Amino acid sequence: MIRVLIVEDDPMVAEFNKRYLEEIEHFTLIGVAHSVHDALEYIGKEEVDLILLDVYMPGKNGLELLTYIREQDKNIDVILITAASDAGKIQTALRYGVVDYLIKPFEFERFHHALSSYREKHLFLTQQRHVQQKDLDQLILRKKQNTPPMSGKPLPKGLTRSTLNIVVNAINEKGKASFSTDNIAEKTSISRVSIGKYLKFLKDIEVLEETTTYGLGRPVSLYVYKETRSSILKSYL
Repeated sequence: MIRVLIVEDDPMVAEFNKRYLEEIEHFTLIGVAHSVHDALEYIGKEEVDLILLDVYMPGKNGLELLTYIREQDKNIDVILITAASDAGKIQTALRYGVVDYLIKPFEFERFHHALSSYREKHLFLTQQRHVQQKDLDQLILRKKQNTPPMSGKPLPKGLTRSTLNIVVNAINEKGKASFSTDNIAEKTSISRVSIGKYLKFLKDIEVLEETTTYGLGRPVSLYVYKETRSSILKSYL
């Protein structure tokens, strides 16, 4: 779970952000701070992965908190959610490494996109030791490649190449050993339901071979990676 701190002085806005966050899987709220002072207390005693940060607040503002976080070299990511729309503040925020910038008022879809994109990047970078240039361009830098489109049919609706990469890397670590949905879900910190969709896709394109084992409980599907089909898989990555 990604641990989130909301820093917002307006109680109503903070409540909306809280409710929005509750609608998105894999995030957990550790607290709501109504000032930079309160936020510093949370940072000092809690483990925080992501801050949803307002700029305009009584006393010190959000950009001062962002500056402090960077000067102290804390491993905390920041998404600004603020009415501050002037180019100067946006440029300052970008220079200090905010991962996204939402200008109030905004729709839930934009909020959802910001959080989902962040989780995708966060998960990818924490699961990889080395990153290929194409993955860095597509997922992190969001650059469009000028290379011809890859062959093969597109991924089924709801699947993404970045998450497929994470799943495939976890599978590769298994080598020739068989594995279950639970094994990959535990390795990647992705929900079992989501992993099931990716394994089904890999089975459909015959990259995985599936067998079923029967024990005292429910039947369990075990999978083995078919290296001979690696060229088929590459067209989807």
